[in-house]
Amino acid sequence: MGDKAGEGKAYSSLANDHYRLGNFQKAIDCYRLYLQISKDVGDRENEKQAYFYLGQAYQCIGNFRKAIECHELHLTFATELNDRAGQVVAYHDLGNAYQCIRECKKAIKYQENCLKLLINEEIGEPHRYILCSAYSCLGNAYGLLGFFNQALDYCQRCLEISTELGSKEGQASAYSGLGSSYVHLGNFQKAVKCHQSELKLVAKLGNKKKEGQANSNLAVAYSHLRDFEKAIHCLERQLKVAKEVGDAEGEQRAYSLLGRCYYDLGDLQIALEYHNRSLKLAKRIEDSIGIGIEYGHLGSVYTDLGDPKKAKECHEKHLKIAQQVDDRVGEAKAYFSLGRSFESMGSLQESRECYQSSVNIFNEVRASIHLKDALKITFRHMYKRAYTRLWLLLLQQGKVTEALLAANQGRAQALRDLMELNYSLEKPFISVHTRSLEETILQASSTIPSNVAFTAVYGERVFSWVTRKGPKLSLTCRIKKISDGFSPDYAESYLSSLTESVRTDIGVRICRKCEDRSLKSLGDSEWIDTDQSQARSMARQDNPLKILYDIAVSPIADLISSDELIIVPDGPLWLVPYAAFMTPNSKYLCETFRIRMIPSLDCLKILADCPAGYHRETGALLVGDPCVQEVVLRGRRKLQQLPCAEKEVKMIGKITNTMPLTGTEATKTQVLKSLSSVSLVHIAAHGCIETGEIVLAPNPIRSSPIPTEEDFLLTMTDVLNVKIRAKLVVLSCCHSGRGEVKAEGVVGIARAFLGAGARSVLVSLWAIDDEATLEFMKSFYKFLVEGRSASEALNRTMNYMRESEQFSELRLWAPFILIGDDVTLNLAGR
Repeated sequence: MGDKAGEGKAYSSLANDHYRLGNFQKAIDCYRLYLQISKDVGDRENEKQAYFYLGQAYQCIGNFRKAIECHELHLTFATELNDRAGQVVAYHDLGNAYQCIRECKKAIKYQENCLKLLINEEIGEPHRYILCSAYSCLGNAYGLLGFFNQALDYCQRCLEISTELGSKEGQASAYSGLGSSYVHLGNFQKAVKCHQSELKLVAKLGNKKKEGQANSNLAVAYSHLRDFEKAIHCLERQLKVAKEVGDAEGEQRAYSLLGRCYYDLGDLQIALEYHNRSLKLAKRIEDSIGIGIEYGHLGSVYTDLGDPKKAKECHEKHLKIAQQVDDRVGEAKAYFSLGRSFESMGSLQESRECYQSSVNIFNEVRASIHLKDALKITFRHMYKRAYTRLWLLLLQQGKVTEALLAANQGRAQALRDLMELNYSLEKPFISVHTRSLEETILQASSTIPSNVAFTAVYGERVFSWVTRKGPKLSLTCRIKKISDGFSPDYAESYLSSLTESVRTDIGVRICRKCEDRSLKSLGDSEWIDTDQSQARSMARQDNPLKILYDIAVSPIADLISSDELIIVPDGPLWLVPYAAFMTPNSKYLCETFRIRMIPSLDCLKILADCPAGYHRETGALLVGDPCVQEVVLRGRRKLQQLPCAEKEVKMIGKITNTMPLTGTEATKTQVLKSLSSVSLVHIAAHGCIETGEIVLAPNPIRSSPIPTEEDFLLTMTDVLNVKIRAKLVVLSCCHSGRGEVKAEGVVGIARAFLGAGARSVLVSLWAIDDEATLEFMKSFYKFLVEGRSASEALNRTMNYMRESEQFSELRLWAPFILIGDDVTLNLAGR
């Protein structure tokens, strides 16, 4: 009939059917005929549509460059024809295509253009689907560039919209992005949950390609948890699906991840084979970032195979590509790996420069992306090896001072940020890469007091730096080798086991009375005879308190020149009772030193530079024995009241002329309201074993008859949201010094109070006895009233309790530690 337009429409319909059936090459052939006919008859609208369809089809077969070419022509026609809806789609498709080849900056640019147009359009349901997809793409792109806060934000927006729309595909995409960000931030359990949700959704959709991708995402999270059996199972399923559907990108990723799993399992030859396959495919699909990553993986394999020259070549290629595509985290990783190669070749100066570059970039990324506090902690913990290798190498070169500054540079970074924000201070001296080394050391000399013991735990060794007074910073570093352990974290594991042995020996893991202020001990456990247990411990040669002294204190004991010892702990040494360490002549360490702890040298300087008048001189918030009759925490039975806790705060109330909050008055709302207006905070209540978070009386105004945790639990987040001006916070609760041990230090309620502005915090390491703690606090405040500093009052109280008849058991006097500055309170004049 010679109906060219009808012929074109027929080809278009046939192409659409092939596309829906997954016959993408046949679809492309038909779309090209549709395009040619549209050109022949001068139908620009159909020509525009043909480019749109072709772009989609090319993207499906992984030909992203050709897809981009078609998307750009679609955009050109849509602009010329003033088709705003077409422009929205074209910008969105271009963003997705660039995202697929990991050109993330271009992906972000096009998706932001898409969003700008959508803002000016009436957002109907079709546009909401595009908005959801754009948010997903932006989340993935920002995640690949290392901007994890933005990534989480966009993925969360995608999840909210897709849930409203009932779009399983959108929800799956959101969970994928969220899980990937959590992996980069080190929260692997959360990542597993996200990717499991993703896998369930795509399985319901019947999308084989996305099901394969979800399996690979889940494998990444499992591998970080070192569950390689599950990871490999997921990857084998992904590889099978990728081959079935012709997903070259998925196949490449499966090979890469299988290579990493077998590398971690020590099967280097298998790992080498998989990474070579992955590199070949990455080159074929023109995945720049993927090519760089594979060179990095191959470099690591060659390093372990004893071929540092070949490893160096691979890492240099990875570095070059990371710099070209502006992959900052990849660049930092490449510098770290290059440092390892140079170090194994004996080129220590080049190695040091690489490690320093790696650390600097990680610091810049962390500072520039404005992560929330919790995410900063996990981000720093994820990349702690770079900081460690730098200070180890500096020590190897005999640069003791520089090694200390480098080690401190990685300590308590997120806490430092919180303290700087509260005190409105300039950056501390430890920003090595922004100042000359001479300036840094000079400033450190005037900042760090004498008798600071800075510890670092690595491999099978414990490193201790001790500062001494003088015209310049005088430092000595001593190293204690624990054993020829095979595990890379042997010292950490050993110290943790010693700490548990201490707790078992002195009977603090099991409790006889409900008056104990722990949330774990609820009266149903049998009591261990601590007198006999402790006697057995002291008699035997392997007393863990003696071993801990031998490891952490004995190497530096001759360097400590006064009765004050300030400790910057590392890892499991945060949770040990230093005061109870036993010397070779069977004396406790508290008989010789008054001890306090500080998270980092930066924190020490921030407290020293705190603006005059920042902390309040008057006022006290006293909280004791909150009413917990309605409280049921995490499925456990109801808690019991603490009669001695109430007596404790009433005793302090008489000293400070303050009416304490007790019973039903000690609500969470009232406590939060009062925290920022006092010089002294004292809380005597039940504490959580995991983080030290505190149970208060439930708020009377709440959403349900049965109180939820939000109504009564004083959390770390609650505390961080308050500007605290207290000179001293006393948390007379069980486990208030505990939390998750990370590169940041102990992440618990004590850290939250320091970060919120408290100058000093007194906390406990284990479950404390109600009656004994009342006596302890009577003595502690008696010495404070005399004008003693907090560390001296603590030290004198420990020795008083230790020498008493009724409270001499170690478990009763040794749990308390002082963190922060050594403050003095004017209690006598109140």
